[in-house]
Amino acid sequence: MALHSPRAGRFEGRSFIVTGAAQGVGKQVALDAAAEGAHLTIVDRSAIIQEVAQEIASVHGAGRVVALEEDLETFAGNERVMARAKERFGAIDVLVTNIGGAIWMRPFQEFDEGQIVAEINRSLFPTLWGCRAVLPYMQAQGRGAIVNVSSIATKGINRIPYSAAKGGVNALTASLAFELAGTNIRVNAVAPGGVTAPPRRIPRGTDAQTEADKQWMQEVVDQTLRASHLGRYGELKEIAAAILFLASDDASYINGTVLPAGGGDQG
Repeated sequence: MALHSPRAGRFEGRSFIVTGAAQGVGKQVALDAAAEGAHLTIVDRSAIIQEVAQEIASVHGAGRVVALEEDLETFAGNERVMARAKERFGAIDVLVTNIGGAIWMRPFQEFDEGQIVAEINRSLFPTLWGCRAVLPYMQAQGRGAIVNVSSIATKGINRIPYSAAKGGVNALTASLAFELAGTNIRVNAVAPGGVTAPPRRIPRGTDAQTEADKQWMQEVVDQTLRASHLGRYGELKEIAAAILFLASDDASYINGTVLPAGGGDQG
């Protein structure tokens, strides 16, 4: 299977913000954007983000990356990130809002009130706040590209609150692109399917896994594989390639679109 290779110079001099970049898809986007010339502000609430910055700096130089530890479930955290990126690199050309991910996998009736709120706070608000906080900067400079990370799980089992949050991301993407028509700011999203990634160093949830939890998780895996025409999970580089395509000038005539990246599963 041939995977996307970064294209030297595609983002030369562009200022990127990538949220949720400590691991998984966000980290891969940051690594590949750096390889294509981007200047990076990478953000996570985990201190692991500093290790990612060191990895990028060791190859591309310390001046190309800044790592910020912020809680992006808050508007204030997003405002601080945008201000720091502008101060460091002079502009914000691309925002990739990658924070999110289902915390629990279980039938809807098994979620309690607090769990539902936690899922929405994790998988909708960081994107909502990020889009809002970056707008003054992109509007002032007269350009920009926002790529939100959604999910094909908007049609999926055992994660209804997460599905609802990502449905909100899709609606935000379409409506914001419409509202910003004529401003030279594009807003798109990528909706990944299942993704093969190393084990998470910091899990999304801290609850002990019961036998029922394991069964419900397996049901999600089985449904994801059945829905994919390719019959497999995607690789990190395959998802990052779709995100970076929408961030690039190659996608200059694509706006308000949610691009499924689920091996044929449209979500």
